Amino acid sequence: MAHQQAYRAAVDGKRPVNKTGRLAETLVFSRRLAFAAAAFFVASTGLGHAQSGAFAGLAGSWSGGGTITLDDGSRERIRCRATYQVSGPNMTMTLTCASDAYKFNLAANVVDQGGQVAGTWSESSRNISGSLQGRGGGGNFQVVASTAGFNANISLRTTGNKQTVSMRADSQFRGADISLSK
Repeated sequence: MAHQQAYRAAVDGKRPVNKTGRLAETLVFSRRLAFAAAAFFVASTGLGHAQSGAFAGLAGSWSGGGTITLDDGSRERIRCRATYQVSGPNMTMTLTCASDAYKFNLAANVVDQGGQVAGTWSESSRNISGSLQGRGGGGNFQVVASTAGFNANISLRTTGNKQTVSMRADSQFRGADISLSK
């Protein structure tokens, strides 16, 4: 009898009816659905180290544009990409910005200690590096980047998937205003 049902199903182009097979398919589908729901919940609620502490909301890739101002007062439009890697109180950042005539590659490693942030920075295209010190949390920071002959005030403000970065310096590079989004 079972052989006859399988033959009829094959002739009709259908799979034979098998309650055990349907149950297995339902269980696999249910497990996948449960896994997808759990993954969505974790991602949307921001559980884990990457979303806690002073650097909450920064983790990930950002892009956008803005302007730079040089010491002669000229301004140029720039395009920028930033990446933040966050692990608890530690944050690593890379920011690359370029215009037709100007480019900078900024990297930083920063640690939060109760609202006070400190770390190091480097700019690879000019082979300079220095220290960072400031304060902030929750995606909003005021820091000073310094090295011999160079000081810059940097303000970073993050709201949801939008971020603004403002830099003011006392060198050939006078400043930058950048708007980024995730």
